[in-house]
Amino acid sequence: MPQPVLWRRLLAEFLGSAFLAAVVIGSGIAAQRLSPGNTGLELLENAAATAAGLFAIICMFGPVSGGHFNPVVSFVDASFGGLSWRDAVSYLPAQLTGCVTGAMGANSMFSRAVIEVSTKHRASPAHFLAEVIATLGLLLVIFALARSGRSRGTPAAVGAYIGAAYFFTSSTSFANPAITVGRMLSDTFAGIAPSSVPSFVAAQTVGGFLAVLVIWLLYPAITPSQAADILVPHTEPVATEAVSR
Repeated sequence: MPQPVLWRRLLAEFLGSAFLAAVVIGSGIAAQRLSPGNTGLELLENAAATAAGLFAIICMFGPVSGGHFNPVVSFVDASFGGLSWRDAVSYLPAQLTGCVTGAMGANSMFSRAVIEVSTKHRASPAHFLAEVIATLGLLLVIFALARSGRSRGTPAAVGAYIGAAYFFTSSTSFANPAITVGRMLSDTFAGIAPSSVPSFVAAQTVGGFLAVLVIWLLYPAITPSQAADILVPHTEPVATEAVSR
């Protein structure tokens, strides 16, 4: 099945990333207000909302763009031939601007300043290791299912993994450079200080490189056409070449 034209995929990545940031940050703000001072309950509420929201968002936009919402997913996909490098580069600004827009929307919904700067410092060797592991695990979930013909179960699996990783990683599993940048703009329970962002992005990049190696070792026999369906197979028909103009 041909992929939808690029502008539609970019719009889907932008909107999906915006909804993702709104879910993560908005539920973090709500949890902080509903359960003030109870960090464990705040984290549980934030994790549950994120897991459920991620499942729904992938289902909404996955059939158009593949439902990446994450530059690391896009570039790993490109490394296996499921997405062109040109398209992966094009996805990046859509994902970043989407997450920034979603962060601003979440702040606005809760009557906070539209743009804030987080003061929540998260950079430490333990957080770095946690982000490497969180990103590696996320990519293994996605590509193991895609490369074994089970991609229709990926929205649920990704939501379940991220919900669990909120608790088993010290970093609460950002595992996504775009959402890391978005969360920098909200000084709340879900935020991250700008000074911590480079460390998180570096760890996520390391996790991406490790994932390419592990996926190649575990699932070596696959063609680019088989790799094309990552989170949700593209189903929107593209009738003629003229549609792309």
